[in-house]
Amino acid sequence: MTVFSLKSILQWHKHVRLFVKNPFLAIIKVVNIYAIKTHKITIQDQNLYDILDKYVKVLEEKTILAITSKIISISQKRVVKITDADREKLIEQESDYFLHANSHKYNVTLTIKNNWLIPTAGIDTSNGNGYYVLWPREPQQTANGIRSYLKKRFSVAHIGVIITDSHITPLRWGVTGVAIAHSGFSALNDYIGSPDIFGRKMSMTKVNVADSLATTATLVMGEGNEQQPLAVISEVPFITFQDSNPSPTEVQERLINIEDDIFVPLLKGIQWHENM
Repeated sequence: MTVFSLKSILQWHKHVRLFVKNPFLAIIKVVNIYAIKTHKITIQDQNLYDILDKYVKVLEEKTILAITSKIISISQKRVVKITDADREKLIEQESDYFLHANSHKYNVTLTIKNNWLIPTAGIDTSNGNGYYVLWPREPQQTANGIRSYLKKRFSVAHIGVIITDSHITPLRWGVTGVAIAHSGFSALNDYIGSPDIFGRKMSMTKVNVADSLATTATLVMGEGNEQQPLAVISEVPFITFQDSNPSPTEVQERLINIEDDIFVPLLKGIQWHENM
């Protein structure tokens, strides 16, 4: 459990007091996040809500529950036994566009799926116990359904949900998290038209709140044998909670068409194979 205690804050003040006259003025936002340990989720766990009932005991107003996509996929039976499938064919079937694995030295199929640039169409074997784990079915509808359930169960008006997965960034080692679906809050903070500290109006900047939260949650939940597929995020003052599910327009606003992307020369300069 990751908590910023008063002691740790005061220690931090000790380090910053040379730079600010009143160190307490330097505290702008403190976010609380903790991961939830579960049993080993396997294909025997076919009801996601049973898992949530067992391990999520408290959710307060204006908190966000992060859930790894893997346990959702497992509960949806979105798994294929490794010995029963051709991995490359499975990846091609699950992707929208793909590049063959032999196109580079790592022998990994690069894909575009649901407007995500991601290896192997999100198919993973880690913590799959002998199965390929595919991406969840209808992740946005799933996130909406989980949020509705949590609102009723905990009698709260505002709850957020993010479904997370791991992601790699070109030219950087290591994985971070992304939100493949969100519900209950605004996924983007729009700075376009707002002034910077020198009064210059910003013309392009939007903060991806959903992916930022997913990265934080993924870091706390871990990537190995931690058995922590859930995380609770609270005290997040920069979140705009919503009373309804994201509209189709709001979901679409998170996505950029290839033709409009800043990396279009790279994305369009490759001969992608389309999954027909």
